[in-house]
Amino acid sequence: MFILKTSNNISQIAQLRSPKFRQTGSNCTLSFWYYNYGESVGAAELQLLVDGLQKPTALWRTYYSEGNQWLKAVVQLGRLPHPFQFSLDKISLGIYEGVSAIDDIRFENCALPPPAVSCESPNHFWCRDTKACIDSLLVCDLVDDCGDGSDEDSCDADLQCDFENGLCNWEQDVQDDFDWIRIQGPTPTVNTGPLKDHTTGTARGHYLYLESSQPRQFRDKAVLLSPLFHSPGNGTCAFRFHYHMFGKEVYSLSVFQRSVSNTNGWLLWYKFGNQENRWIRKTLSIRSSKPFQILVQGTVGDGFTGDIGLDDVSFLGCTLYNGKRNLPTVSTTTLGTSVPATLPTNNCTEEEFVCRASGRCIQMIQKCDFRPDCSDKSDESACVMEVCDFEDKDLCGWHQPALEQMSGNYSISITKTFKWQLGRGANPYYEQEHCPLTDHTTSTEEGWYLFADSSNGEFGHTADIATPVMSLTGPRCKIIFWNHMNGSTIGSLEVLYKSSNKTSKLWTQSGSQGPQWNRAEVFLGIRSNFQVIFRAKRGVSYMGDVAVDDITFEDCSPLLISDKPCTSEEFMCANKYCIPKNNLCDFVNDCEDNSDESPSI
Repeated sequence: MFILKTSNNISQIAQLRSPKFRQTGSNCTLSFWYYNYGESVGAAELQLLVDGLQKPTALWRTYYSEGNQWLKAVVQLGRLPHPFQFSLDKISLGIYEGVSAIDDIRFENCALPPPAVSCESPNHFWCRDTKACIDSLLVCDLVDDCGDGSDEDSCDADLQCDFENGLCNWEQDVQDDFDWIRIQGPTPTVNTGPLKDHTTGTARGHYLYLESSQPRQFRDKAVLLSPLFHSPGNGTCAFRFHYHMFGKEVYSLSVFQRSVSNTNGWLLWYKFGNQENRWIRKTLSIRSSKPFQILVQGTVGDGFTGDIGLDDVSFLGCTLYNGKRNLPTVSTTTLGTSVPATLPTNNCTEEEFVCRASGRCIQMIQKCDFRPDCSDKSDESACVMEVCDFEDKDLCGWHQPALEQMSGNYSISITKTFKWQLGRGANPYYEQEHCPLTDHTTSTEEGWYLFADSSNGEFGHTADIATPVMSLTGPRCKIIFWNHMNGSTIGSLEVLYKSSNKTSKLWTQSGSQGPQWNRAEVFLGIRSNFQVIFRAKRGVSYMGDVAVDDITFEDCSPLLISDKPCTSEEFMCANKYCIPKNNLCDFVNDCEDNSDESPSI
C-alpha cells in the first residue's frame, strides 16, 4: 500500500485501518516493512485504538525521509485484553514530495497459551479458566499471562508496583543526583524513551523514566529504593521488572542488592546502551541470609537521547521485613589489619621495629622487605602483598596518595576525578568494549581487577596508585603483572620507581594493545626505601580504560648471610653471601656489593 497524493490541500489525512482484534497474549509483536523517501515526504504514525479509550496510543513513528530503501519496524504489543484496532496515519502539510508505503504486515506470538491436559510440574501454574500451563515465575508479575487473570489473583500488593497510583512502597534515594519521573505516554524527547507503559500497553498507563536532557550531565545517577525484605527459609526469592532502553545515547541501568544502608551493595545485574524500542522483562534470583534492599540505578548518557523506562516491578517468594525500617550502617573507619592499640613491653629504640606479639626488636630495614622476621609477621602487615589478584575487593596495600590529599578538601569532587578503582566484567560502565569483560585471575565476569576509569577526568590527566615504602629488596627482585589496554583513545601506563624525592620510569606502554590481557615484567633488583607506582595517563576521550591484574613481586626478599660455607656450585661474594655460579658476570648485582660483576673474575 502506498500514498497517492490527489490535491495540495493542507492537513489531508490518509488513514489505513486494520480489522478489529479481540485480544492478544503477553508476547505479541507486530512487524511490517515501510518505505519513506523523498525531499518533503513528512512523518507517519501507527496508532492503537482501544475500545473504551478516547485517546489513541502512538506505537511507532517515522519523522522524515529514511532513504531509498525498505526498512523493518517491529512493534511490541504485549497483552491487550480489550478489543482494539490499528490506524496508520499520515498527515499532509500541503507540500508532499516522495513516497510512503507499507508491506508485509505480520503478527507473531499473539495467541494466548493453549489449554493443557495436566500441569503437574512444581515449577508451573495451571490457569483457572483457560487451563493453560504457565511457568510459575510468571505468577503475580502484574501481567495476565493466563488470559483469565488467575495468575494475578490473590497477590500481595506490597510485593508489586505498576506505578499506576504512585511509587507504592518504593522510595527515591536522597543520596543520588536526581529522581525518576512518573509519566503517561511518550517521554518529551523524540527518538528516545517509551511511547507507552508496560502494564496497559497504552498511553493511559503510567511508568517511571529517567530524563536525560538538560540540566542532566553525563553519568548523573537516579536511584530507586525498594522496601526491606528477607528471604524465606531456603534463602532464595526472585525480583522481576520490565525496562525500556531506547535511544542513541542510552547509558546504563543496574540493579544492586544491599544489606547495609550507606553502600551500593553488590551488583546483581546491569545493561548498557540502546536495546531498541521495546519493554524487556528481567528476572533476578536473590539470595540473602540477612534483611536486604534492592536499588535500581539509572545512569545518564552523554546526550539527550538517553531516556530509560521502568515498569511492573514485583517480588516472588520474598517477605517484607517489618522488624525495622532501616538497614544497619557500615563503619567508615579504614578497614586495615587489626593492630593492638598498645605495644607489648619492649626495650626497642626509635630506630627499631617492635614485633606486635612478642615485643622483639628488629631493624627498621627488615620491615616491609618481603621476609617476615616477627613470629606474627607484623613487620610485613602494613606492606604491599607479594601477590595481589584483587579478589574479595582487596587492594593488598596499594593506595592512591592524590585521593587521600583530596578527601580532606570537600570542594573537589572525588567522584569525577580520573582515578584507579576496582572493577569487574559485570560492572555497569559504558565503555564495555574497552574495559576488560573478564579479569585475568579467574577469566570470568565475576573476577576483580584494578582499572583507571577514563569516563572521568580530561585528556592528559594522570592517576597514580602506589605501594607503601619497601625497605629492601633482593638482587633478583622483579614485578610481574598483567595489563589490559584496549580502546581507540588509550593513553599510557607507566611503572615508576620513587625514592625520597626522585622518581624514575622503569616501564611504559601506550596506545591500544588489543582486547586481551598482556603479561609484563619489570626488573627492580636491589633497592632500598622506595615505592613502586603504577601511573595511568588518560587519552583524548572515555574510550580507553587501562586495567591491571595479578601483580606479583617475585624473588624480592633480600639475601641472607648463612653461617655455612658456600658449596662448589656457589660463589662467595666479598660480603660473605653465597650466590649460584650461574649468576656471575650477568650484568646483575646479585651480591649487593657488585663483587659478582668484578672485571677481575
